[in-house]
Amino acid sequence: MKSWKLRLNAGEHERMDCPVSAVIPAVGAMPAGLRLVEAQGGRVVPCQGGLDGQGNLHVHWILDYLAPGHSREYVLEEVHQPAAEAVLLVDKGDKVEISIGGELFSAYHYAPSWARPFLWPVIGPYGDSVTRNYPMDPSVPGEKHDHPHHKSIYTAFGDVNGVDDWSEMEGHGRIVHRRFRQLRGGPVLGVIQAENDWVSKDGQKVLSEVRTIVIYNLLPSRERIVDFTIHFQADQGPVRFGDTKEGGILAVRVATSMDVTSGLGGRIENSFGGINERETWGKKAHWCDYSGPVQGRLVGITIMDNPENLRHPTEYHVRNYGLMTANPFAWHDYKGDPTLDGSYTVPAGGSLTFRYRLLIHKGDARGGRVASRYHDYINPPAVEIL
Repeated sequence: MKSWKLRLNAGEHERMDCPVSAVIPAVGAMPAGLRLVEAQGGRVVPCQGGLDGQGNLHVHWILDYLAPGHSREYVLEEVHQPAAEAVLLVDKGDKVEISIGGELFSAYHYAPSWARPFLWPVIGPYGDSVTRNYPMDPSVPGEKHDHPHHKSIYTAFGDVNGVDDWSEMEGHGRIVHRRFRQLRGGPVLGVIQAENDWVSKDGQKVLSEVRTIVIYNLLPSRERIVDFTIHFQADQGPVRFGDTKEGGILAVRVATSMDVTSGLGGRIENSFGGINERETWGKKAHWCDYSGPVQGRLVGITIMDNPENLRHPTEYHVRNYGLMTANPFAWHDYKGDPTLDGSYTVPAGGSLTFRYRLLIHKGDARGGRVASRYHDYINPPAVEIL
């Protein structure tokens, strides 16, 4: 059986509950299973692997903790049996249920009865939903019933070649699920990859989208990291994303008790230190965090912008009443200047890809170590093959 020695270097930052990956070149066939062992102490660390098109083995695991400037060595071994799945995906025909360690985390709803796909509920580190339940469940006491198109965690945009794929008002467009390319669980992560068509109210296709959602197993911390890749393909002709604030390539509606207007301690904070709507709405930031109490315990949700994204760092359409979206297109709205045009056109046959990391954490932005964990995202620890 083959084995490899690896060294992981923390670099300049403290690492905690950090997704890590390494590439083992030219391994040939995919091993039946993999075992990752810390060289000092012999602790077995859950890991997960897969081959790319060139026969390279990509191995993933979660680094629990490593101090700045330190390193850790591992032995990666082939084994005969795959590890048990800690992230489990179950397709129910209208939604994919996502569990981590045997407990429900969320579900990806894709039924044609919905205007567009979304994740709901979204269970946070204390076992309660950190996003609003309305309108999926209108019976929850104390929840606001405004903006029914704000469905938990979703992707939508209000002007795509003139089609409204944001609201659910008369004449709105739809994001239609076509098929899954991947539904794959594992000991470290689960992958949902879906093909969607964005269509007009008459069903005319405007563009294709491939949405990839990667859900990590951060047990035992119970915090959550979810990576999103939204890939648009202009396969029906040019696609213009218009200048409008009504949209979010990644959008979140937080639980009502978390929002600033609830008066219970909700707080918006961005990477430049902006606080609440007046200092964060329409402002560029590497990340934006929304925190507040759920069932009396402080939790937060962060959207992190990838440096490879168009117009990085993105602007955020984020409101005191509970909405937070990454939207880089709304220049005339953000600046209050009708002469500005933040629209963007993807040429016929071209593509546009956005990547984001969603962090669901305990505490506010400081308590959740959001700034440090953004570095985990954009400057992950380096892994050497020894």
